[in-house]
Amino acid sequence: MKHFFMITNLQKDPSLEITHYLEQYCKEHEADCIVQVTGDTGIEEPYTRGSDIPPGIDCIIVLGGDGTLLQAARDTQGLRIPLIGVNLGTLGYLAEIEQPNLERAMQALLMDEYEIESRMMLEGRVIRAGETLETGQALNDIIVARCGSLRIMHFNIYVNGQFLKEYQADGIIVATPTGSTGYNMSAGGPIVEPKAKLLLLTPICPHTFNNRSIILAPEDVITLEIGAGRAGQIQEIEVNYDGSHRVTLLTGDRIEIQQSTKQTDIIKLNKVSFLEVLHKKMSES
Repeated sequence: MKHFFMITNLQKDPSLEITHYLEQYCKEHEADCIVQVTGDTGIEEPYTRGSDIPPGIDCIIVLGGDGTLLQAARDTQGLRIPLIGVNLGTLGYLAEIEQPNLERAMQALLMDEYEIESRMMLEGRVIRAGETLETGQALNDIIVARCGSLRIMHFNIYVNGQFLKEYQADGIIVATPTGSTGYNMSAGGPIVEPKAKLLLLTPICPHTFNNRSIILAPEDVITLEIGAGRAGQIQEIEVNYDGSHRVTLLTGDRIEIQQSTKQTDIIKLNKVSFLEVLHKKMSES
């Protein structure tokens, strides 16, 4: 690799010390590095756009944490340019490079000593009165949850058009294997090898004794229908993609979630297994 595009979250690297170090390292080793600094506006907006990235880029380096990498994955969906994250956050499962290993990691990239893992993504389509209002992509998860109210939310769940279950809960998580170590894990869902192909459906604080997650095939289509609240009241619920992009849903609205036709390519430098990484991260938490 010789051509890099770097996305820096200014909130994670406020002095741009790490950014400038990597930029200088590339210059010293006859590699190109285009830097884009973002994350300082306080406004929810893309970190970058496909048009910002010139042809011939070999790799996108993301400085921040897992959240920054998730946003970058959505922003660059469809380009099939592999991403690698530098962890400037806290507990990172996606951002593989830690600060003490920056030089070693760059050496490996320049020497083409790496592997690329293709990770499945989700597509969510919001439907109201038969019309599509919004379509979004997510690498980790799509979460449908209450917004601001302490009332119990009512959801009807369908799989491939067949009614599965009615949930009374604070929300529902639909996650990929990559996202299994995110909110899904916090809600009691299973941890899955990230290269697997499947869908995870996990309720958030269900008001029932049956709070188990459901594992579905990658080709299944999950439909979440927003039911009526207590005494037939209109429920207002929020759907978000990877904890960022948000859309408001009302009683009667549906969101159809399925495997996306797009994938995210993640660069892996470490030879350690997923279980070893998981053990280390869980020991640190």
